[in-house]
Amino acid sequence: MKLQDFDDIKRIPDDKDMLRAAVELTRDISTARGSIFWPDMLLSAAIGYAGLAGAILLHSPLLAVLSGAAAVLALYRALLFIHELTHIHEMALPGFRFVWNLAVGVPMLTPSFMYEGVHTLHHARTRYGTVEDPEYLPLALMKPWTLPLFIVTALLLPIALLVRSALLVPLGAVIPPIRKLVWERASSLSINPQFRRRPPEGKFATMVFWQEMGVFVWSWFLIIWSATHGWRPLLIGLGVISITAVLNQIRTLVAHLWANEGDAITVTAQYLDSVNVPPPGILAAMWAPVGLRYHALHHLLPSVPYHSYGEAHRRLMGHLGKDSTYDGANYPGLLVLVQKLASSTMGLR
Repeated sequence: MKLQDFDDIKRIPDDKDMLRAAVELTRDISTARGSIFWPDMLLSAAIGYAGLAGAILLHSPLLAVLSGAAAVLALYRALLFIHELTHIHEMALPGFRFVWNLAVGVPMLTPSFMYEGVHTLHHARTRYGTVEDPEYLPLALMKPWTLPLFIVTALLLPIALLVRSALLVPLGAVIPPIRKLVWERASSLSINPQFRRRPPEGKFATMVFWQEMGVFVWSWFLIIWSATHGWRPLLIGLGVISITAVLNQIRTLVAHLWANEGDAITVTAQYLDSVNVPPPGILAAMWAPVGLRYHALHHLLPSVPYHSYGEAHRRLMGHLGKDSTYDGANYPGLLVLVQKLASSTMGLR
């Protein structure tokens, strides 16, 4: 049962059997395992930085490009652990958030506060697909030119992050209107231009302060070092992050079918508006790593850690079977999804 089998996404009722099975069949695999999280994240970051060093230092253009490609894929995987940070309990993996920010978030000018407290709004039952959802746009109902524009804008993300960290953050520290604007409009990894972020409070505000301080110091270190030693390493680094951002934007483009026009819908409708790209395809593990190839399943079970989604998917397919509501969110690959979305924008769905 696919989304197109319904005339109106708002009319899709909840499949209670699927929702119940999703919870009952995954209770024993819902704990984040540090023995997987730590080596996966740290090794990905290490390979990514080694690849970036190779892209900067190697004299052979071919080897430099190959090294840069390895940096893109590895840093992309390391960066996407920011998604897990928003869902795992604070005490589930002590120290993981701090080390991730130190090793990945701050160096890539994308500290965890840019996703924490934002992404969970996307999972809220009454906010998904509405104007209050920071991660949703009805792309399937928009003009065809919005799709390439959506991807191309990601190329500018590293420059925007550098300007934000080096200039806007310190300006905001002394000019309250700028601080308010930067926080509301430029402090979250969101795609909805109408989203406005609420001010941080309590312990989270303290965490934001130190992470902002980290990216401010790091951004000025990069600028001063580049001004005195040459701009080539920084430009290559920005190029690697640009390609990483584009890869993530392509993944985002096919994470949903983007068919909701702004109304609150059922959990089952949210699931069918989302996408799984399960095996046997292997490329999805590269363009949607850290469990994100099971994005629809993630909307059913947002608290399940990434390393358990493969097993959860096998159990649910075995229990519910083909042609079930659960099977309705499964797709064979990236190209099929891009073609489906492009057809929708042209009124061919």
